[in-house]
Amino acid sequence: MRLALWFSVVAAALAVSAPAAAGVVEPDERPDEQFDFMNLLAHHGLHDNEDERWNFYGQSTEITSFKLPFSAPYTGTSSLSPNFETSWTYTLTLYGGVKLWPGAEIYFVPEVVAEQPLSNLKGLGGAIQNFELQKGGMTTPQVYRSRLYLQQTIPLGGARTQLDSNPMQLGGKTDAHRLVFRVGNFSVIDFMDKSSVSGDLRRSFFNMAFMTYAAYDFVADSRGYSWGAEAELDWDNLSIRFARMAPPVNPNSQPLTLEIDKFYGDQLELELDWKLFKQPGAMRLLGYRNVENMGRFDDALAAFQSDPSKNAASCTAYNYGSTNANAPDLCWVRRPNTKVGIGLNLEQWLTKDVGVFFRGMISDGRTEVYSFTSTDSSASIGATLKGALWHRKRDLAGLGAGVGWISDAHAAYLAAGGVDGFIGDGAIKAAPESVFEVFYRLNLIATLSLTADYQHITNPAFNAARGPVDIFGARAHVEF
Repeated sequence: MRLALWFSVVAAALAVSAPAAAGVVEPDERPDEQFDFMNLLAHHGLHDNEDERWNFYGQSTEITSFKLPFSAPYTGTSSLSPNFETSWTYTLTLYGGVKLWPGAEIYFVPEVVAEQPLSNLKGLGGAIQNFELQKGGMTTPQVYRSRLYLQQTIPLGGARTQLDSNPMQLGGKTDAHRLVFRVGNFSVIDFMDKSSVSGDLRRSFFNMAFMTYAAYDFVADSRGYSWGAEAELDWDNLSIRFARMAPPVNPNSQPLTLEIDKFYGDQLELELDWKLFKQPGAMRLLGYRNVENMGRFDDALAAFQSDPSKNAASCTAYNYGSTNANAPDLCWVRRPNTKVGIGLNLEQWLTKDVGVFFRGMISDGRTEVYSFTSTDSSASIGATLKGALWHRKRDLAGLGAGVGWISDAHAAYLAAGGVDGFIGDGAIKAAPESVFEVFYRLNLIATLSLTADYQHITNPAFNAARGPVDIFGARAHVEF
């Protein structure tokens, strides 16, 4: 595992001698800060980043964190351990794109993941301290395909726009008015609910509360990916996106259902971009509707109260491993149900080096988490500051706060001893779960960086009887 990371470090070091390509701009970088494999080829006249037939990128990230002991009068089977713990993740990702015919591109992204979560990934609702963690991950590296999809762009006129060469984007000119269709294997948050301020979390925040809306139960397998289709209309500073994706057969599991006409997740997003005092900003309004075979919290409580034999210990269907014979379980009441939510994403650059963001979402809170976190409503705010402010132009600092809530029905189910995908202390003093995070990313050479991170989490698993929790982390990240 460490060999792959150091291979990436060597690749970045070799690339440091190459000047940056003028057209490549990442959300938290400027063109003179770009050093990568594609720019190295372009520098030697072996590749045209502004009219690409293909491109290839990669990244390697290792995150290590430790949790200090905290106060807890009781601990359940799905609780965060109150003892000292360490956690780590490692990812290696390769991004490849090829142009097939005019407007058509295919992308393939294999990935390697290994991990050791805190408390077997139990006991945190929406404030999971490391966004790279996956349900069912292992300490042994796992190789899998994260994305394989076809993209077709149909130009509709307007001004000609230059697209930068990036992972999962070929550099080239296109119309400002265009239709884009994608079909295949990808994550819906590859293309929806983006933020140029927080950017790619492998470069900025650690906590999952800042990856997307914590209350956005976007359909995906246990690794965060799915099969489906997405359509996007771009018209100058306005974009409209719609996607239908396949959910897993069981909550938080790997196999996906093939009955996408019966069980599915739909999402619709409207994005409006602007400039305020010559600095870019954006608003994104997103709504989702999932139809899945999932249990309602009030149904699980009612089933247990009417027949105590329908408890967590006696359940033989898919459940979360609870052996509590005195608690309800969602496995008894799973049937086709609908889950909906709506969210607002705002961002604004105050100067070229200082940006702020806000996300807020309300979901209905009636049903169990199926693919993402245990949060029913969420909000997050934050800011990132580029190091040019203190003459370290490739460094980045940030601070953010996220808060999540659960519904009354969800709290009543947990109070009765029930568990869901990630939480269940056996009892609960219901309260909002919150996280405050601050990080500093130090750029070493080229695209190799080290990041120090601190997180303070209150009311873990929405339970004021336990916590607060302090977590310290470090990250090594390299791109090539």
